[in-house]
Amino acid sequence: MSVESRSGTVLTIGWNEVTGAIGDSVTVLPLIVAIAALTELSLAVMLIWFGICQIIWGLYYGVPISVEPMKALAALIIAGAISTGELLVAGLLLGLILLVAGYTGALERLGDAIGSPVVRGVQLGVALVLLETGVQLGFADPRLAVLAALIALGVIGLGYWNLSPVVVLLIGGGIATFRTGLPSPRLPTTDGMLLFGWTDLTFATAEAAVAQLAMTLGNAALATSVLLSDYFKRDISADELSTSMGVMNLSAIPFGAFPMCHGSGGVAGKYAFGARTAGANVILGVGYVTAAVLGVGLVAAYPLAMLGVILVVIAVQLGRTSLDQTDEYVFVITVGVVGLLFDLGVAFVAGLIGYHVLQRRKHT
Repeated sequence: MSVESRSGTVLTIGWNEVTGAIGDSVTVLPLIVAIAALTELSLAVMLIWFGICQIIWGLYYGVPISVEPMKALAALIIAGAISTGELLVAGLLLGLILLVAGYTGALERLGDAIGSPVVRGVQLGVALVLLETGVQLGFADPRLAVLAALIALGVIGLGYWNLSPVVVLLIGGGIATFRTGLPSPRLPTTDGMLLFGWTDLTFATAEAAVAQLAMTLGNAALATSVLLSDYFKRDISADELSTSMGVMNLSAIPFGAFPMCHGSGGVAGKYAFGARTAGANVILGVGYVTAAVLGVGLVAAYPLAMLGVILVVIAVQLGRTSLDQTDEYVFVITVGVVGLLFDLGVAFVAGLIGYHVLQRRKHT
């Protein structure tokens, strides 16, 4: 079935769009389930917002664009480095910055000022934080962690690296269902909404926002714009993407959404699994909303040790990406280690200073 989208492109609902939707879900579901299990945020409410935004921005841009969690903020909240309120306020600050930057056309200039090695270093720091947290969660039940690790390695051995977190997630859901019985469908409540106040505007909030901004500029805006042009021959600028990220965060976060962004990883996942139109966004959006109604009762019983293994796999994927896309290995690894040992915000500031010092030396 095909219909025409707002942008004039054809929107197809077919099997390749279904598989493309699955390709994008691997960047969202494992992290969101972990966040729901470890914080006060509601899985149902988060899933509904991801579903709504998938559909809205897919139809708006007319391409299989991604809507993902902001990974630096996800790593910090999962690790317990920031509170839920600080997370949400950081997301609102980022929404405002992205909206202004996109509207004024300043995003690409900001990206040039930060520098790709700094972005990749912060990305590696996020991966290391997730890795550390995943290992710690694995110790909650070493036997289940070993089982999950063997399953993940088996899927990776078959050549499906990107699907391994989802396979472990589904098996963990089966174990939770065995323990608690089939969940009854229920409508989401207002739990998880308006979980922040002025007291959450802290120094840690600012550091988290700064760390995420580096990744958002490099991955969610600039790299995504390039991929959309390469894959779908669409000229969607980084500033347009920045504006849409600002709009969706400012409008959704107060009502229980996790801070969201576009992302090159989700676009690549959709494309690799067959998506060619925004039909994948519509399918995935409907799927998220359905999951919000049917499956949220399993979160409380979900085995944390298996979530730990999922986080380790995601961390390794993210770390590989950060190193594959740079040749400044020493610099990137140094920034990443600083992010793990101290703070991602500190890593960003130190990396930014170091990057410009090195650039100045090269030029002189």
